[in-house]
Amino acid sequence: MAVLASIVVYSCMALCLMSDAVLAAQLRVGFYSQTCPTAETLIRQTFNDAVQQTDDIGADLLRMHFHDCFVRGCDGSVLIASANGNTAEKDAEINQTIEEEAFQVVDNAKAKLEAACPGVVSCADILAFIARDSVAHYGGGFYDVPGGRRDGRISLASDTSELPGPDLRLVQLTQIFARKGLTQSDMITLSGAHTIGIAHCPAFTSRLYNFSSSSAVDPTLDPAYAVQLQQQCPTAGSNTEVPMDPPSELGFDNSYYQGILRHRGLFTSDQTLVSTPAAAAQVNLFASNSAVFTSSFALAMVRMGSIGVLTGSNGEIRTNCRVPN
Repeated sequence: MAVLASIVVYSCMALCLMSDAVLAAQLRVGFYSQTCPTAETLIRQTFNDAVQQTDDIGADLLRMHFHDCFVRGCDGSVLIASANGNTAEKDAEINQTIEEEAFQVVDNAKAKLEAACPGVVSCADILAFIARDSVAHYGGGFYDVPGGRRDGRISLASDTSELPGPDLRLVQLTQIFARKGLTQSDMITLSGAHTIGIAHCPAFTSRLYNFSSSSAVDPTLDPAYAVQLQQQCPTAGSNTEVPMDPPSELGFDNSYYQGILRHRGLFTSDQTLVSTPAAAAQVNLFASNSAVFTSSFALAMVRMGSIGVLTGSNGEIRTNCRVPN
């Protein structure tokens, strides 16, 4: 019976991944070239206006796209507001560190698009395009993003349990990404997004205080870096903001991987990327070759942006990204 159950589970997973691949094939670069030719330009202009006001806003927008895709697929569900007794993804604990200002940037882009091309461009596509614009702004290079996603109607905070946390190990991370049709290589590549933005102390203080019965501090953490972090987060309950990649907080580059090689990965989920020879080899490659990382990241983002998409007549085009039609 156990063998039969395993066969059923793997068969279902294979069918789901095949279905995702069919839907993803309906996405295409230049999707709005006829129906809303200025769509990507309007979104980029909105981002440029926002980043002039808040220089790190792109990190939140990039994270928002990731969190959207890993919960119910890339359907814009992370943007839906809680209502009528339902707590939406947006208000789940793991999303509380995404600034409200980032959601407002998406709202602003949607308003411009509705004025130019009513009912055409989805909120899910806005997230995909604006995440790309964020990467490009900080130096990660511009890449083409296929469009054609449609918006979902359901958003549940409880579904955010599917998101990987900062305390996970390599095996756990690999399994989570595999369930989304992504490889361990994709996971290591997409983790490079931690080269920009900030984290709050509770995401990593378990590595700084009472780590284990034999070590107060995580022994995989560089001692000097541990002292620096303890100064920034003087207690386990501190909620200070700390750069995830101090040498290049606003630079999208391979510094993140160089830090991991120096035992300066901020999260357990960062430092664990060198815990096997195969994973460490990829980290070493990216650390030594920024161009390879940049091109690999663009490809991995396009693959991630195809997770569980709604296309064709599925889903809807929300008029207001925070409210299903």
